[in-house]
Amino acid sequence: MNENKHMEIVSDKEMKSGITAPMGFLSAGLHCGIKRYKKDLALIVSEKPAVAAAIFTQNKVQAAPVILSKKHLNNGDKFRAIIVNSGNANACTGERGMKDAAEMAALTASALNIEPEEVFVSSTGVIGEPLPMEKIRTGIDKIVDMLSDDDSNAAAEAIMTTDTFPKFISVEFEVNGKTGTIGGIAKGSGMIHPNMATMLAFITTDVQVEKNYFQSALKKTADKTFNRITVDGDTSTNDMVIALANGLSGVEIKEDDGSADVFESVLFEVMKKLAVDIVKDGEGATKLIEIVVEGALSDDDALKAARSVAHSPLVKTAVHGEDANWGRILAAVGYSGIEFNPDNFEIYINGTCILGKNYDVKLSIEEANKTLKPNEIELLIKLNEGSGKANYWTCDLSEEYVKINGSYRT
Repeated sequence: MNENKHMEIVSDKEMKSGITAPMGFLSAGLHCGIKRYKKDLALIVSEKPAVAAAIFTQNKVQAAPVILSKKHLNNGDKFRAIIVNSGNANACTGERGMKDAAEMAALTASALNIEPEEVFVSSTGVIGEPLPMEKIRTGIDKIVDMLSDDDSNAAAEAIMTTDTFPKFISVEFEVNGKTGTIGGIAKGSGMIHPNMATMLAFITTDVQVEKNYFQSALKKTADKTFNRITVDGDTSTNDMVIALANGLSGVEIKEDDGSADVFESVLFEVMKKLAVDIVKDGEGATKLIEIVVEGALSDDDALKAARSVAHSPLVKTAVHGEDANWGRILAAVGYSGIEFNPDNFEIYINGTCILGKNYDVKLSIEEANKTLKPNEIELLIKLNEGSGKANYWTCDLSEEYVKINGSYRT
């Protein structure tokens, strides 16, 4: 971190005004009829043209709004709005789907008196069904008049599908005596698997930042947050993270000085909070699990080991059943592909050692199981091979997950 005395992070994690906390951003959310009764259309607008950065799903099957938004990002330099619908993914809908996504951009642009290429489009919901465009046309006409900078609750609610709570945060920080803000909202509960990014997230900031650096910072931070969460190992067709920076705060972020360190620290805080909230809200989840691997031969090995444990349905169901079955954890690391000596393996649950080196079982089964009673679990794995370390977040796997996904379309 640069030692500039005028540079200080001022963070309030309880601030929850989200995407409208940064200067010059408006949002709204409403029910237009895609869903039966819940909000299903959101709009985010920058009052001034903004630089954009974005990352998209790596799924080979990509929804029309992903294809269109990629095109806009690649061809444009300044952007003004993001229009989002939930309840219908507009995925696997062919030529009609592309026309509908383009119409959503055009309608939004016309209502805001901007160009369609300045609008990103995002959709989430059921795959394979055409959008009910009559309802969306009416919704876009109404939502522009509802734009506000008060808070982003309505927009955060409107992008939800099986989520049980809206996910939003904002953080203020100081650079050289000027205050900047980063805000964000996200949705995600099922089909969560780290392959960029298996959810939707929208980030706003009022700093001035160069486009290429902004893209690099967003990708780097996503790799440490959104790409380190998993609920069920499924990657969606619609995933995206879009960030807008309009420069209205006067805070200038430069890649070659300490301002970038501050900016990236706050961006990480915002994106980590949203990522962890997605895992907390995993479909049917009752426990948040943070997996920490230490002592690997490299950070990359630690990440592979943590990812392997996070993806294991046997580990996740054991945590749900409050069964401290350390053999499942050891086995998951064993098939991760990394080099380690199992004799050096140690496992801690919420700070309590349940397995020491040379398979030294520290607690009775009954006592070990008690470490899994809390709703938030830290699973620490010490490999004792080197200095590599990594964190990963997941949740337990319950009967409720099967119920939710067995009746998703009905």
